[in-house]
Order: sequence, then structure tokens, then C-alpha cells
Amino acid sequence: SKETMLSPRDLGAQVRRDGVTVLFLTTALFNQTVRELPDAFRPLRAVLFGGEAADPAAVRRCLEGGPPERLLHLYGPAESTTFASWHLVEEVPEGASTVPIGLPIANTTLSVLDPERNLVPIGVTGDLYVGGDGLARGYLNRPDLTAERFVPDADGRRLYQTGDLVRRDPDGGDRGGAGEPAR
Repeated sequence: SKETMLSPRDLGAQVRRDGVTVLFLTTALFNQTVRELPDAFRPLRAVLFGGEAADPAAVRRCLEGGPPERLLHLYGPAESTTFASWHLVEEVPEGASTVPIGLPIANTTLSVLDPERNLVPIGVTGDLYVGGDGLARGYLNRPDLTAERFVPDADGRRLYQTGDLVRRDPDGGDRGGAGEPAR
């Protein structure tokens, strides 16, 4: 119920009582839960969270307080499928200002581009573009907005300009988060 979801103690109790093994929740609910009950997700095989910029302190608190077997940070704009990328969170360095959004899911591309839509070098901040099979065709009855945000790449494939700023890590992952500038 809504009441259970908004009470970290009740949510933790129901997860244990019902034998839940995998849980997907919004970042805001994840943050609230681990602030009040850091070990709420300990019995789970996997916890997936996303939907807005992650709070590194809350994620670190979960890892220190008793994490699930797998903690996954997900990223994806509404113009794509539920999520477009994932990152297995195993650590959050002290002082981190972001949590990586990770690598694209299958049949999805993530590109970090400059204002002229050229790839930026590793470590340089750029605009995040999402492409692939899960991308929407555009905005209903909004051809102007569709033309502005859904653009072709160099090979003519459609990309969506998210408006999010990120930077690529040396391992190919992306740092940043929804609406949050990369640092």
C-alpha cells in the first residue's frame, strides 16, 4: 500500500514478511528508506533504483548498512524504455558528488556529445544522447519538439538529446545523473 511504501520500517517489514527477492523503486523512495533504515534491503537478491539523480551519501549508507546482493542504479528518460543504462554499485567513494549511470542496456546506445554532436573525449563533460530499439518515435502531436530533441546521428540513426550532462569514464561508463551536471 502507499502507506507501507512511505514508511521505511513498514516497507522493510513487508519485504521480509512477503519474501521479496527483487525490488525496483524510485531514487527518492530508496534515499528515504536507507536514511531511516540502512539495512532494509539486506535480505534481497537485487535492488534497482532510478528516476532521478542519486544521492551518493544515501547509496553509501546502504552499502555500509547492509546492502542487497546486487545494488543497481538505473538511468533512463521517459523518451526511452523504463531505463536505458545500469550500473552495479559496489562502492561510492567518500566525497563523490554523483553515482555513475553506467553502461547501456541491450539494444541501446549512450553517446556523450559536444554541441556540434561530436563525441567528447573520456573525462570531458558533454550532452547525453540515447539511441536504440527502446527509443520513442517522438512526441505525440508535437512535431516541432520531436524535431528538436530526436535527431539523427552521423549514420542517420535516431538519437534523443536528454539534456543531461555527463562524462565518460575510462571503463566506458557514464557519470552524471538525470538533471545533474557531471563533476
